[in-house]
Amino acid sequence: MIGTGGVGGAGGNGGDGQPPNNIVGGNGGLGGQGGTGGSLYGNGGAGGTGGTGGNGSFDAGGNGAGGGAGGNAERIGNGGNGGDGGAGGTGEGGPNGSGGEGGKGGAPGALSGSPGTTGAQG
Repeated sequence: MIGTGGVGGAGGNGGDGQPPNNIVGGNGGLGGQGGTGGSLYGNGGAGGTGGTGGNGSFDAGGNGAGGGAGGNAERIGNGGNGGDGGAGGTGEGGPNGSGGEGGKGGAPGALSGSPGTTGAQG
């Protein structure tokens, strides 16, 4: 009824490619979504950070994953902030992986509150 939503879990990081083979770095895992605020009042939880991409071994780095969305407030409260996107892995003899997108901010409560902010690009 009253309380802040839990923070979303961070996404797992992509594994690095192992030399001496040409192996692309693994992609990061998505950040978890923030929990919903309490039904009477409470803020939404923050979204989890996206996992980073793994580094390539004589190949491209993996891509970072998007951050989790911020949790929504139900009645009175602010939406949770979106999680930051994970950074892309470094390529070796290839292009770098791209960073993940920031998660979207959570919605404000139906009665009052502010929306959460969008997370940063990885």
